[in-house]
Amino acid sequence: MLTFVGKRLVYVAPVAIGVSIVCFLLVHLAPGDPLSAILPVDATQETIEQMRAAYGFDKPLPVQYALWLWRVLQGDLGTSIATGRPVIGEVGRAVVNSLILASVATLIGFAFGTFFGFVAGYFRNSPLDRAASAIAVFGVSVPHYWLGMVMVIVFSATLGWLPPTGAGPDGSGNWRPDLAHLRHLILPAITMSVIPMGVIARTVRALVGDILSQDFVSALRAKGLGEFGVFRHVVKNAAPTALAVMGLQLGYLLGGSILIETVFAWPGTGFLLNAAIFQRDLPLLQGSILVLAMFFVLLNLAVDILQTALDPRIERG
Repeated sequence: MLTFVGKRLVYVAPVAIGVSIVCFLLVHLAPGDPLSAILPVDATQETIEQMRAAYGFDKPLPVQYALWLWRVLQGDLGTSIATGRPVIGEVGRAVVNSLILASVATLIGFAFGTFFGFVAGYFRNSPLDRAASAIAVFGVSVPHYWLGMVMVIVFSATLGWLPPTGAGPDGSGNWRPDLAHLRHLILPAITMSVIPMGVIARTVRALVGDILSQDFVSALRAKGLGEFGVFRHVVKNAAPTALAVMGLQLGYLLGGSILIETVFAWPGTGFLLNAAIFQRDLPLLQGSILVLAMFFVLLNLAVDILQTALDPRIERG
């Protein structure tokens, strides 16, 4: 097990370097000058050159990357062009809020997706299977930003049950675990959970159907093992793949929540990325993308290790 973990850690290093290069270069491919967001229209050429030198934009790209990577390794993601505040603080607060939202949405999606998947897998080609599969297809197919607007119209504007936007009643950007802030979490979390619910339900259905058709299940039943015992063996064999899908969905939600967070004005990384794009805030954009990408890499590492702990056959393979 330690050898497996060591190999995975070695694999992470080149991936992390590649991710940093891609994150650095992608934002430089966009047209326009990021300094135009803070410089006045009538700025002199001398002022423009001073600002370019202050942010390091006057150096060649390889030099910019080397200097940027050295600062990143020291925990310095730069200073936001739009706000003048350190990027690490802005991204840190946003990541916490996005992680809370994505974790709750993933847990909701995993719980309901696993339930629908097991129901569909155990009762294949039955009305229950068709109903569960229809729910899963709806979850995968429905545009989640459209569903978010519908949820706001129904539960906030029409019924008045839940608040439509924000992370809390005081308008702050920090979510706290109390009832008032929990009410702000319900709508975006349910909306965001629909896609992972559909993905996990379809995955679990296929896994359960495949496991139930294998010879060892027939042997267990022939030995007199009850259905609950067979169910435990099915869960044990399906758990590694289901957890891997769950981990990937958490990463996708954390990095791809820009539309949901914009609809609900949730102060997370998606909302922050949206603001950074429109403001051409290059340091904030780079820092946000890098943190999200590295989180996804580390999440994949954690899922690999967890899978191996649950199924030692992966390590031997």
